[in-house]
Amino acid sequence: MTFKTLITGFPRIGSQRELKKALESYWAGKSSIEDLQKIASELRKKNWLYQKNKGIDIISCNDFSFYDNMLDTAFMLNAIPERFEKIKSVASYQVIDTK
Repeated sequence: MTFKTLITGFPRIGSQRELKKALESYWAGKSSIEDLQKIASELRKKNWLYQKNKGIDIISCNDFSFYDNMLDTAFMLNAIPERFEKIKSVASYQVIDTK
């Protein structure tokens, strides 16, 4: 019998909290959305390669979020509460008005 190894999710923030720093820099207006997306892309690739190099057979995918996994899932399923209807993309995270 052959067993396959898998992980159901992988920490997305980076070993040096790169995603958190990049997101806060973007929110502060110190970097662009392209800078944020580049760092996110690099982290996803790094995480996938790490899992592959450790011998994981089934690599996690679609588990990445810039900030809020539940909000991302609601957006993907078009199950957005009325107070969040203004959200169109990750760039809108900084302008959410929940009042």
